[in-house]
Amino acid sequence: MESQNGRNIDRLLAGAIVLLAGALIYVVSGTLDVHVTNVGDEAPQFKIVSDSGRTYTRSDFGGKVLVLNFWASWCAPCVQEAPSLDAFQRTMATEGVVVLGVSIDTNDKRYQQFLKRFRITFPTARDPESNVASSYGTFQIPETYIIDSTGKVREKVISNQNWMDPEFITRVKAML
Repeated sequence: MESQNGRNIDRLLAGAIVLLAGALIYVVSGTLDVHVTNVGDEAPQFKIVSDSGRTYTRSDFGGKVLVLNFWASWCAPCVQEAPSLDAFQRTMATEGVVVLGVSIDTNDKRYQQFLKRFRITFPTARDPESNVASSYGTFQIPETYIIDSTGKVREKVISNQNWMDPEFITRVKAML
């Protein structure tokens, strides 16, 4: 009789373990679903404070093309593209294009040195927890989203870009 009770308890415990394992898999799988923003998607809303103290949201750029660039001072491709991105901003600002740089730097000193070194003129903000980048599904940098006046992602640039390339400028002007 005692061995029958022991087997019943073993079966009950095995069943409980299977149920708990299934529940754990279900819960964990829900947390692994990462949203990645792609061309054609509505750009996620964001709110970030720039170095000048101005708060920016995606909605602030209605009527303009927003070039949302994620970067870091320690990223070699970011260093390579910084001069052309700044020149692009100066060239396209009168056309209705705004560049907003969002750095994922955790080290404020390195971030500030980068801005001074490249004399960045477009608005920048530091997002050391990568909250805005994560909301876009950005995990490698540089990564840039070109968002049209309606809030749709029209182009996604992964890695560095020659922002002054005439073909590229023509594509951006077509979005205006």
